[in-house]
Amino acid sequence: MPDFDFSVLGTREHPTLGLDTFGDAPLDGAPGNHPQTLREVVAEAVLADRVGVDYIGLGEHHRPDYAISAPDVVLAAIAGQTERIRLGTGVTVLSSDDPIRVYQRFATLDAVSNGRAEVQLGRGSFIESFGLFGLELSDYDRLFAEKLDLFAALQAEGPVSWEGTVRPPLVDQRVYPTTAAGRLPAWIGVGGTPQSVVRAAQYGMPLMLAVIGSSPAGFVQLADLYREALGRMELPELPIGMHSPGHVAATDEEAREQLYPNQAELYTRIGRERGWPPYSRIQFEQAASPQGALFVGSPETVAQKIAWAARTLGLSRFQLKYSVGSLPHEQRMESVRLYGEEVVPRVRELLAS
Repeated sequence: MPDFDFSVLGTREHPTLGLDTFGDAPLDGAPGNHPQTLREVVAEAVLADRVGVDYIGLGEHHRPDYAISAPDVVLAAIAGQTERIRLGTGVTVLSSDDPIRVYQRFATLDAVSNGRAEVQLGRGSFIESFGLFGLELSDYDRLFAEKLDLFAALQAEGPVSWEGTVRPPLVDQRVYPTTAAGRLPAWIGVGGTPQSVVRAAQYGMPLMLAVIGSSPAGFVQLADLYREALGRMELPELPIGMHSPGHVAATDEEAREQLYPNQAELYTRIGRERGWPPYSRIQFEQAASPQGALFVGSPETVAQKIAWAARTLGLSRFQLKYSVGSLPHEQRMESVRLYGEEVVPRVRELLAS
């Protein structure tokens, strides 16, 4: 397998700065919500490319409140209208997909985008895909572990022999198309378990931390554990990324007032499914504080916070999940514009000083 240049994904010295969306769709019963939302996602990604954002990640879900269930199809549409932005997921739910088909789809995306594709693999934070595709939730851990093992074998892009319990074995099978770089870059997305962090290191895959409900500073031990595991296996340092929600507007007050009602509605609705209490303004303000998990405010406020998080964790990438609940398309577009035109260059300036 040719050596892959992981620096294209970002380095500590020059981190890549990206955006994520799940294609959040309004839940007002309008039949056109999903088609319209998908068209808006494409427009937002095209703008992100134009204003200098490094990466766009689309999260896979199978629920009425998110429109993106086939990220690779939407990314292909984006690829045809963009020139430089890297294209990936956040995350692909590998547990309920076929690793071979995932590799084929994203290797195809890599070809049509001239080498800009990558994939972030995870278990997902929702369970709808298991029943939808006829899988047992009791197999949650085994499905991900075995399918990740097969996906890692596919990255060599040579003959694959593999045997497990979740699909028939492979004997000297090749998978096409291959990529120009000889490897499709894949991150492992984790929510905070040490076992998942060590597994990412064992497979030599970059690590993406989902920092959603607590301070980024609370993930320092996991970042250190990942680097220690790489060192024990005599592997070079690999990128560590971080994904967090947020919103950018002209002022701190405007950003918070635009985001809060949508954040509260979304978290309260999901909370009802999981037995959480209603989301409060106090929770919002705590998350929006200088060391909280919510990156919301003016370009300067958000840039300062990203630079702090990048230094604290030694990040090679930061991804802002900019779509939250029913936040209007116009406000999302302005957030994308400000992120690319003002936040990204300011973060680079702060990290260079």
